[in-house]
Amino acid sequence: MKEWTLSNGLSLPAVGFGTYKAAGEEAVDAAFESGYRYFDTAAFYGNEEAVGRALTRQPREQWQVATKIWKTELGYDKAWASFEGSLRRLGTEYVDVLLIHWPKAAPNDPDWQRLDRETWRAMEEMQAQGLARTIGVSNFLPHHLENLRVTANVPPAIDQIEFHPGYLQEETLDYCRAHGIQVQAWSPLGRMRMMGHPLLVELAEKYGVFPAQICLRFALEMGVMPLPKSSDPRRMAENLALSSFSLEPVDVERIRGMEEAGWSGEHPDRERVML
Repeated sequence: MKEWTLSNGLSLPAVGFGTYKAAGEEAVDAAFESGYRYFDTAAFYGNEEAVGRALTRQPREQWQVATKIWKTELGYDKAWASFEGSLRRLGTEYVDVLLIHWPKAAPNDPDWQRLDRETWRAMEEMQAQGLARTIGVSNFLPHHLENLRVTANVPPAIDQIEFHPGYLQEETLDYCRAHGIQVQAWSPLGRMRMMGHPLLVELAEKYGVFPAQICLRFALEMGVMPLPKSSDPRRMAENLALSSFSLEPVDVERIRGMEEAGWSGEHPDRERVML
């Protein structure tokens, strides 16, 4: 499968492994054994120590790790403290990717623009010092990204957003494509809510694969790096087995035309909707 080349030249594998609510040491060990080499975690997930223990059993050059600064830790000093804690818990001297997890501590936060810019200034220093090879954001919409552009010396290389059939956020995709920002997909399977969708089931039968593989292949066709998660080694392997087929353009368009479905209820500018 193809690799993704970021705006700063760093290459990432086609598919990464998400660890939210899915990964203790055993799961990360199994994912590495299945062939994953990019592991996405966050301070908020509470599993950096477990992820780090599993990864540091392997040669450092054989894996990449991403972590995130939580939304209550925004601001220059808090961002540094948060990141230093992440490095300690992961047991590594640097991370490959560091992201701002959410653009606002709360939807009505009047100070989010300043805090995001201060956080970004700290992250630029982290990158300059070799502590983070790449810096980016998560759950940022175009107006959040535009706010960073005002003072940023280094543009975000990544924006990790919720993306799956039924919830594409194409306005943000278009913005990121126009500005050389690689989109990553959290919840690329729609938290498994989409697996019984008639169109995905039909396409899975057509291509002789599973609905989850249709979702992940669709992300690749859209230029998005998916981060599926699983604790089942069989499913881990299936989620990497995407190179044997590609979606016909007409099927890509059928998926793009699906009604909205499978949304998590999370939005950076609104209170969470409990679905």
